[in-house]
Amino acid sequence: MTTYNKLVRDRIPEIIEDSGKDCKTETLNQDRYILELKKKLFEEVEEYQHAATKEDALEEIADLLEIINTLVKDVHGSSMEKVEEIRSLKAEKHGSYVEKVFLLEVED
Repeated sequence: MTTYNKLVRDRIPEIIEDSGKDCKTETLNQDRYILELKKKLFEEVEEYQHAATKEDALEEIADLLEIINTLVKDVHGSSMEKVEEIRSLKAEKHGSYVEKVFLLEVED
């Protein structure tokens, strides 16, 4: 049996069992759930960084959004609309990244 020890999407055990395999799962407590979501976030960022094609990159971004959506709603009890509001205000105040500005140094 292969050991994974990682957070997976809710339907993964069902998909595994439908393929004729058995799997073991556990339900995490809230503290462990948050820790594992954070680990998953880093895992998906790494997968995005290694994506070879535009399609692969977009799929990894979708995975990142799923984790972010879960963090926003289930962990922080907020909404993506609130996150978008905060993002928009920060973009208005500090700008975005579309102009590709790369800060080299600041004189002390």
